This record gives sequence, C-alpha cells and structure tokens, in this order.
Amino acid sequence: MTNDFICIYTQTEQAQEWTAKYRACLPVFACVLGFTETGLIPGISAAGRTPEDRKYTACADAEFLYYGSIHKPKYPLPPLAAGASPVLISRAVVEALNIPVYLFNAGLPQPPAVPAIDLGGYPAQCLSQGAAMELATVHHLFKQGLVWGERLSSKTENRYFILSECVVGGTTTALAILTGLGIPAGGKVNSSHPVCNHEQKWAVVQAGLLKIWERGESEFKLSSAHLLSCSPVPIDPLELVAAVGDPMQVVVAGMAIALSRSCGVLLAGGTQMLAVYALMCAIAQAYTLSWRPEEVVIGTTRWVAEDPTGGTIELARLVGRSSITPDGVAPSLLATGLSFTNSCYPQLRAYEQGFVKEGVGAGGACIAAHLSRGWQQHQLLQAIEAQLEQYQKNSELRTYNSESNQA
Repeated sequence: MTNDFICIYTQTEQAQEWTAKYRACLPVFACVLGFTETGLIPGISAAGRTPEDRKYTACADAEFLYYGSIHKPKYPLPPLAAGASPVLISRAVVEALNIPVYLFNAGLPQPPAVPAIDLGGYPAQCLSQGAAMELATVHHLFKQGLVWGERLSSKTENRYFILSECVVGGTTTALAILTGLGIPAGGKVNSSHPVCNHEQKWAVVQAGLLKIWERGESEFKLSSAHLLSCSPVPIDPLELVAAVGDPMQVVVAGMAIALSRSCGVLLAGGTQMLAVYALMCAIAQAYTLSWRPEEVVIGTTRWVAEDPTGGTIELARLVGRSSITPDGVAPSLLATGLSFTNSCYPQLRAYEQGFVKEGVGAGGACIAAHLSRGWQQHQLLQAIEAQLEQYQKNSELRTYNSESNQA
C-alpha cells in the first residue's frame, strides 16, 4: 500500500496511525556505530572495496553524517565497487531539515573523529566462532541503551527518534540473531551486493550457531542440515548476542525499548532493524520489560523492501509469527519511494541495479523528509544530487591541493 511517498508493506493500520501522529514533527536522528570482524571476511560486504577499507567505513560515515563534505575528513568515505555511500542521502536530509544528530560508539576498532558518545563497548569478533563478545559487555551495552533512551526521551516533546546504524557485515549478524531466535531467515536477508550472497552468509551463521548449540547441554543434536527446519535450543537473547551478534544490536534494542515508553521510534534500516526488533521482543519477554510496540516502526528504502534477491517483507511477517512477538503481530514495515532512475549521476543510478541499497538510516531520513516537510521525489533527488556534487568537488579540490603541495 502507498501513503503518499511512503510505501507500507505490513501492519498498514498501525503504520498509518504512526505516520499521522508524527506528520509535521521534526525527528531526532541517532546513529549507533559498531564493528564486527565478520565484515572483514572477503566478499561478505560491499560497504568498502577491500577488508582494509571496511575497517574504517563506520568512522567515515559518521564523520560525513556529522560534518558533511566541506570538512576535511580524517577517515574519507571508502571506495565502493559501485554506487555511492548511503550517508550522502542521510546527510542531505539532516542538513536541509536541520535535524539534531547524536552519534554513539558502541564498539569500534578506533575512535571516530566526531563528537560521539562512547558507550564503553568493544568490536565483536567474527560470529563464526560462536563467541563474538563478552557477555558482561553485552549486558553493559544493553543497560547503556536503556539509560540513553530514557535520557533522550526526557529531552524531547512531540518528536520521534530515528535510530540508525552503521555496522559493516551487519546483515550477517542479523541473520544469526534472527535464526538463533527461531525465525527462519535463511535466504531472506539483504546485502550491499546486487545479488545477495546468501550461501556465504549462511555458512558463517551455521558455523557460529553450531558452536554455541554444541556447547549447550541440550538433548538436541543439531546438524547444519537441520538448522533451517529445527527449532533452536532455547537461549537467553543477551547470550545469543554475545555469541553471534554485534555491539550495535543490543544498544539500539535498549534505546528503542526505553524511547517507546514516551515517544515514537523509527528503526531506520532493513534486515538489521528487523533483527533488532526481534531482539527487543525477546529481551522484553525474557526480562519482563515494558515497552510500547505500537510506537515502533521500521523504515527502509524501496531497494531493500523490494529486493528480488532477498525477502524483507516475508521476513517481517515471519518475525510477527514467531513466539517472541507481542500478540503475534508483525512489525510495521515502511519504505521511502525514492528512485534514482532519472538521476544524472551513475553512482546513484547504481542503486536501481541493486548496489548499496541502504545504510546510516538513509530510508528513515527520506521518510522523515516526507513527513515533516512533505518532500516528494524531486525535492529529495535534488538535495541528494547537490550533496553528491559538493562531495565530488571538494574531494577533487583536496586531491588537487595535495598533488600541488607534493610537486
């Protein structure tokens, strides 16, 4: 279903009520930065051409989101095989609408060169080991999420929060969390590749989940052939994150639970935010925490929601049918109708070929631009293209100056 420039795929009535409630409201934009060594596996992600590039993607995106292209970056945006970083989309919106931005470091290999709130987390190891993070760190990060959610909600009135993320390799950790919670997500997640690398992701997830289930004392003996059809061994959701997750997931889950009690929450992303939503449900159930599911929606891009090599809409419905979801209700999944078909920039037209698709809350930012200012296709495209043009000019100028100084 289409509501003006916003496509609604699941829970239409709730989504319409949510968008009506927060129409004309200016949101607050928060981005939680994290890192998992899963993202360094060759070919696992296209958010950086090489594994070395991907070490700095989150820092680069945070710097561009906060300062824009005029600022000389410590961490330049990494080269991509095709397309342009989705942070150009998010930056275009937050700059034009003057949206407040909060950055959180949930666990990066190096501190970002921006004013970011350090949550005291650590980068996750590759999930294939089944021991991604220390359980104490996960509990600490979840509490930090709750604390900051309560703190931020006390500063807002008649607003909603966009909770976004930047974690390279995050769709693979999302697959691990969803599968570990008993949701058959195999073959349904998205990726930054034009054709999702499902087999590679699944092999990594199988390895990690088998390790934790083999360590358990359950009577069930799961083989890789059974993972798609058998229910997993019951596991504490925070222990699951410690085993196969990443630091962003548990922070955003805590923030969203706390924020939902007093204001709206737009989980800005695709597969990763579906995993966060499922995690919220499981944590609230396991630890008897109150929250308001009707205040939480998931917002992404059309390229994610309608990705022919994924199954985002079906995945949202599967989350709703799982035993962890309140009253068996699927999360509301929305997407911006933004198109780059007629863009004059090939880097943007690459999105229509399946490259990049989403990241750094790009889809949520576009939804916010429509809700608060009534922006349609032409306003968004104009702002994004202007952002890309400015970025290219400044990059070329810095390159020229650098070469001139060397000469």
